Amino acid sequence: MGLKVVSSAIISFSLFLLLASTAKAQSKGVFDVTKYGADKDITEALTNAWKDACASTNPSKVLIPSGTYSLRKLTLAGPCKAAIELQVDGILKAPVDPNQFSGGHWVNFGYVDKFTLSGSGTFDGQGKAAWSKSTCQKDKDCDSLPMNIRFDFITNALVRDITTRDSKNFHVNVFGCRNLTFQHFTVSAPGESVNTDGIHVGRSTGIYIIDSKIGTGDDCISVGDGTEELHITGVTCGPGHGISVGSLGKYPNEKPVSGIFVKNCTISDTTNGVRIKSWPALYGGVASNMHFEDIVMNNVQNPVIIDQVYCPWNQCSLKAPSKVKISDVSFKNIRGTSATPVAVQIACSSGIPCEKVQLADIKLAYSGPDGPAKSQCSNVKPIISGIMSASGC
Repeated sequence: MGLKVVSSAIISFSLFLLLASTAKAQSKGVFDVTKYGADKDITEALTNAWKDACASTNPSKVLIPSGTYSLRKLTLAGPCKAAIELQVDGILKAPVDPNQFSGGHWVNFGYVDKFTLSGSGTFDGQGKAAWSKSTCQKDKDCDSLPMNIRFDFITNALVRDITTRDSKNFHVNVFGCRNLTFQHFTVSAPGESVNTDGIHVGRSTGIYIIDSKIGTGDDCISVGDGTEELHITGVTCGPGHGISVGSLGKYPNEKPVSGIFVKNCTISDTTNGVRIKSWPALYGGVASNMHFEDIVMNNVQNPVIIDQVYCPWNQCSLKAPSKVKISDVSFKNIRGTSATPVAVQIACSSGIPCEKVQLADIKLAYSGPDGPAKSQCSNVKPIISGIMSASGC
């Protein structure tokens, strides 16, 4: 009997040690940057906290608590040994002077699997001074200005409840990623900010942008070559240039775009609504299986547009048609108000006409002097069904 009691005591004590050890390991799972000497500038503290968390064999979290901090150009890279989360509850401010960057990015996350970026915090790019000096509107290259956040080769990841504000260039660039979700994500910049796309996605698969609010000076969401299975749902867009596939055909060897699904979104006071755009004359490409459904337009210029003569600032030749093949596209249940008399414009390539373009239940009103709303189609034979308030196609 005494032996059983001793054995039970040993087992209980061993269990206590195991639980204590587990609790201790769990408490070590949070890497608070303030414990790494973070002060007004947290660049070194965040670098070191990330390094330790990334080396952990247990799931870990790097914490940036509430407060306002300066952050210089930074890369947080994997691979990490276990799942890792960066919780940002503070306001991070980028250097104001663009010359303090060597281009590319402000904050870069790269080569991380099972990554979460969370919190109520803000990445403030402080871009106002950069916009006033920007030559992006007349130059072909804006790479000298940094993007707020880059995600490169990130897999199985979630970005939620984060705000990016006033980037000097694109707010977010997604490249080479797989299974990445943005949820309750906010992009904030004035309509006059230059080249400040909200989220640009390229060469990535399985990207989800849901229940998010994007207002900026360029495309709310832009889709580059090599994008497959992009799902945009419940997004509020405006100000900005709308939700755009492209521009495509600007560079050689672009990869196909396929599986673009935009649904249940609201677009307000933008220069475009839902758009597919490609450059004339330059390079080939393929874009197919793209569907826009249940979209509300509020005072939107060019609510529905395919533009295969896209040539901003006269940077190209219009003497030859676009070489990008567009097919299997649908616009369904697009409703609201247009700020321009041409509410639907499908301008396809004369060299490779669009195929399988469907327009269904397009209910767009225009109340200006040249009303009612019209549609224009070229080099395409659209399949029209249901209500088509914008006559012409």
